Amino acid sequence: MPLIRISLRQGKSSAYRKALADGIYLALRETFNVPEDDLFVTISEHDDDNFFYGANYLGIERSGDLVIIQITVSNTRTVDQKKALFKRIAERLRSEPGLRPEDVFINLIEVEKENWSFGHGIAQYAQGN
Repeated sequence: MPLIRISLRQGKSSAYRKALADGIYLALRETFNVPEDDLFVTISEHDDDNFFYGANYLGIERSGDLVIIQITVSNTRTVDQKKALFKRIAERLRSEPGLRPEDVFINLIEVEKENWSFGHGIAQYAQGN
C-alpha cells in the first residue's frame, strides 16, 4: 500500500534509479511489514532549473545528488517504526546505489486506510467496501 515518489536531478542511469526504488521498497518490507508485490513507485527527474533545496538546512550538507523521497502510507505505524524506516532507507541507499545519507530526504504522508483504491473503483481497505 505504500505509494513511493522519488525526485532527483536528471542524468542518473536506469540501474541507479532502479536501485533507489528497490532499496526503498525493501526497507519498507523490513520495517513496515509491506507485503511482497505491494510496489507502486514513480521517479521524476528534474533539470537544475526545476530542482531547489536548502543545501545546509539543519546543518546537513547536501550535494547535487540529493534524492527527495515521498512515501504515502496508511496511518498504522508507530514512531519507532517510522524512525526505523528512515534509518533503513538511508542504509540501503548508501549500500546501493552509493548515495550519501546526507542526500536522502524523506517525507512520510499518512492517510486513513479507506483513502486507497487499488483498482476497479473499490476502496479495498474500507470496511464494508
